Amino acid sequence: MTKTLFLPGAGGSAAFWRPAAAAAGLDGVFLAWPGLGNEPPAPGVNGLGDLVGMVLAEMDEPADLVAQSMGGLVAVKAALARPERVRRLVLTAASGGVPVADLGGSDWRAEYYAAYPHAARWIGEAREDLSDRLPSIAAPTLLIWGDADPISPPAVGRRLLALLPHASLHVIPTGDHDIAQTHVAEVGALLRRHLPA
Repeated sequence: MTKTLFLPGAGGSAAFWRPAAAAAGLDGVFLAWPGLGNEPPAPGVNGLGDLVGMVLAEMDEPADLVAQSMGGLVAVKAALARPERVRRLVLTAASGGVPVADLGGSDWRAEYYAAYPHAARWIGEAREDLSDRLPSIAAPTLLIWGDADPISPPAVGRRLLALLPHASLHVIPTGDHDIAQTHVAEVGALLRRHLPA
């Protein structure tokens, strides 16, 4: 039995992945990030490491991790911490532990804090270069990118494709950073193929 964990981006909402999951015929655990987006804060959640801890706590059995944007960094860190518990990965418009700014990604923080003025400030500093560790991730990984994403442009997906030994990259035309919500049918079909029952 494999559990599917759906990880949102910095918007933090558990609802983010529900449309694409429904299109794929998938159910699972839809995580929310306390203190991010419009989610209320929770004691003990004060940084990215605490979000990784939330994911690891759900990995009591083999799991597929489906992650958006900043959630992709959380997923990668969980996969590095417990590789034996990760069956498959999906990273969508994510940083995934590579230096996004060096690959042409725009700075999203001002717009984010304008949209979510009460969000925890630590999320704006949550970046990490795990490039040297990514080749150790053996889980088959699906990379889904949009070709019109200024925050995590396709160059980020291509870098991850080069570093992850069992990865495939799908770039969807006209896709922006929220591609999993604007291209639900296409993303759902990709999830269905990558995450067999």
